[in-house]
Amino acid sequence: MATVSTPTPIVRARDEGERRWFYGGGVHTWKATSEETGGAFLLFEDEMEQGKTTPLHIHPESDETMYLLEGEILIHLDGSENRVSAGGLMVAPRGVPHAFMVLSKTARLLCLHTPGCAQAFYLDASEPMGNAPGEARTVDFSRIAASGKKNGGIEILGSPPFARG
Repeated sequence: MATVSTPTPIVRARDEGERRWFYGGGVHTWKATSEETGGAFLLFEDEMEQGKTTPLHIHPESDETMYLLEGEILIHLDGSENRVSAGGLMVAPRGVPHAFMVLSKTARLLCLHTPGCAQAFYLDASEPMGNAPGEARTVDFSRIAASGKKNGGIEILGSPPFARG
């Protein structure tokens, strides 16, 4: 059972928030944590590069909402594919299979998990960003799957469903 705390007021500028390298690729900037929102939600910004692809997965206990700030992604949601560009939105209710692939050179989105119970997964499947610019990072889907089994928050269903060609 997740620990629920009292929500606290939050004000963060664009570049503020803990920055973490996610083992699936991309840099997360945590804007509002589960502790700060009393367990209501987790909100982070995700900056990714072209080609970043997620495996097909579900979030068994939270709904995932992605709002594209910049760039374009291809979303596979419950068996259908759609392009989403800046200003677009994707909502994957808990238990609905989904995956995405970054189509543009870079993409930046806001990711909202409601409730914030997926935070333990993201924390374990990432590491704090160091101070060295351009640090080499390796995508490690096995670490993501292991974190999902250990912490909940995500269940990997299979390989990315996108056709490569």
